[in-house]
Amino acid sequence: MAKKSGAAGRRSVPTTRNRILLPALIAGVILLAAIAFAAVALYQRGNPATVQALPLEISPTEAAVQRNAGAFMLDVREPGEWTQFHVPGATLIPLGQLAERMNEVPQDREIVVMCRTGYRSAQARDILLKAGYPRVTSIAGGITAWRAQGLSTVAGE
Repeated sequence: MAKKSGAAGRRSVPTTRNRILLPALIAGVILLAAIAFAAVALYQRGNPATVQALPLEISPTEAAVQRNAGAFMLDVREPGEWTQFHVPGATLIPLGQLAERMNEVPQDREIVVMCRTGYRSAQARDILLKAGYPRVTSIAGGITAWRAQGLSTVAGE
């Protein structure tokens, strides 16, 4: 009978080194997975993209609810239109000045943008969304629709 030789004939006997390395390797993989999971969770918590977006447009009554809940009301009309009437508590930044004055618009609040009929406010909304503002919407029909619903406005500066 021929004697078996080489690695094929040998039985692997666990060494002390192998008995320590395998559990250490498993523990390392589990630790890396836990770190990766925690990193993803932290990123998502601080990432504006994980904040639920607002609809692109909302009705004037929905905008009034947002205003009462503390939303930043941004009017992008011109100063002459603003002095005729505007929403109480709104901030005027004409559309043509928005790019230079974005630092005046808070990123940590919902933003409701308005103009006279909704065209300029949709443009301003899109500018803010592209600039990374997470929760921006505009009023469908603008301040004209706001007034038609009987919602309050004020005149003057």
